[in-house]
Amino acid sequence: MESVLHSTNIITHIVAGTFALIIGFIILIKKKGTLTHKRIGRWFLISMILVVLTGAVGVIIFNRNLFLLVLTTLVGYNTYSGIRIIRTKTNEPKMVDFSAMIFAVVTTLYFLYYLKTIGFYWNPVIIYSTVGYLFMVIAYDLLRYLIPISNYGNLWLYEHTCKMISALGGLLSAFVGTILPDYKPYSQFLPSAIMTIVMIIFVIMTRQKLKKNSKFMVRGGRNQ
Repeated sequence: MESVLHSTNIITHIVAGTFALIIGFIILIKKKGTLTHKRIGRWFLISMILVVLTGAVGVIIFNRNLFLLVLTTLVGYNTYSGIRIIRTKTNEPKMVDFSAMIFAVVTTLYFLYYLKTIGFYWNPVIIYSTVGYLFMVIAYDLLRYLIPISNYGNLWLYEHTCKMISALGGLLSAFVGTILPDYKPYSQFLPSAIMTIVMIIFVIMTRQKLKKNSKFMVRGGRNQ
């Protein structure tokens, strides 16, 4: 019975992850802010929830690769935070967001403690880069509360862009690392590096779009 449940969990994890990757790349090439973008985004969110849940079940219940736990935490936190910011569009502190940060930090610290007790047998490059990036995102989420709400402006749009692409990048790294195990750690960190470049490109595009819209609004106001 346990093997059946475990197999079902693995299949669900793989199918949901593959579906999320396909949808994620469709979202990247589609026009942003449209009704289609929002609808596809909901499917991406549902798929990512399944990925995170099945990943957590695989580690906690079936005692599989513990590194999957920190990857799941990274992808899960970025997805949660990326969706939250597009809905709130503000840096006003909320207890639910602090709870998500605390959960992510505690989970990652447990992972590091476990590694220390058993000895590192995963590539340090992957471990430190994944954990370091997660802590960097959480540190930013804490520091952004120091920005006056009146000055926060459109930073939420940059946050949404970076976090959703980061979530997609983490998922891609896990996928490529799984299907190309003989090429680790390159099959794990190269997809992340590529998606980081994609993130930078989208941040630049977002900035240009906001500047263009700002100029259009100024001209429109003068014409009136």
